Amino acid sequence: MLKIAWSPLYAHPLPKGHRFPMEKYNLLPEQLIYEGTIREENLFKPLMLDDKWLLNTHDPAYVDKLKGLELSKSEIRRTGFPLSKELVDREIHIMDGSVEACMYALEFRVAMNIAGGTHHAFTDRGEGFCLLNDIAISANYLLDRGFAKQVLVIDLDVHQGNGTAEIFRNKPEVFTFSMHGASNYPLQKEKSDLDIDLPDGVGDDRYLEILDSYLSPLLDQVQPDFLIYQCGVDVLESDKLGRLGLSLEGCKNRDKFVLTLAEKNHVPIMCCMGGGYSEKLSQILEAHANTYRLAQEIFF
Repeated sequence: MLKIAWSPLYAHPLPKGHRFPMEKYNLLPEQLIYEGTIREENLFKPLMLDDKWLLNTHDPAYVDKLKGLELSKSEIRRTGFPLSKELVDREIHIMDGSVEACMYALEFRVAMNIAGGTHHAFTDRGEGFCLLNDIAISANYLLDRGFAKQVLVIDLDVHQGNGTAEIFRNKPEVFTFSMHGASNYPLQKEKSDLDIDLPDGVGDDRYLEILDSYLSPLLDQVQPDFLIYQCGVDVLESDKLGRLGLSLEGCKNRDKFVLTLAEKNHVPIMCCMGGGYSEKLSQILEAHANTYRLAQEIFF
């Protein structure tokens, strides 16, 4: 059964005019249930992840400041969110959603988190709509609990996974692969284990060709026993914050390629949703929904 982390907290309201589309977190499960892709029993509600696992990845001083709502104005501005207890609680629930989704992926081969993909959170700070890093927390959880020995992070958001790269800079048990827009945020890139910098405007065929040429050999090289997939849909040509040129079909084919690769190689995969900022919310929802439809089709 496809298990999916979702909580009403995911759609925490933001000030009017804020560019982050929180509405998608409620609308996406509604759409998937309405069309029959999933049922209510596919969804599970995450809880507050134990501090132990936050501190296993993030600096204790930063976690204390975050939970105490004591970030400076510049630190808050860097996250892009107005700081509140509700927002921090939401983030900790997202962390638990990804960790629990990893556990379900070990059982069912694939699992998803409707939120997550918070790859801009560093060891000691948040950035770019990310307060804590669910990818890193999940990978460390798997390794420390003995559920995996080698994790491969596949980050295909249009923005580089800079926080994830920093966190795992000196940890060979986690291989970080980020394929992103070269001229997009963040201006100052970190060094992943493998970075593929794409020029503006790359379309479907070229994108998939590049992805195939790097990712297929990477599985043979790294020999992972778990995959964490950041599948942001801000690669779409319609995205306000992206500069690539993928169509909805191209984005779908990207996800099909990654999920099929995981299934064929018998490697469990946890998918976290990442970004998506197209003008039309319907395009964001359709692109995200395709990932779930494909997971059902390929694995079940």
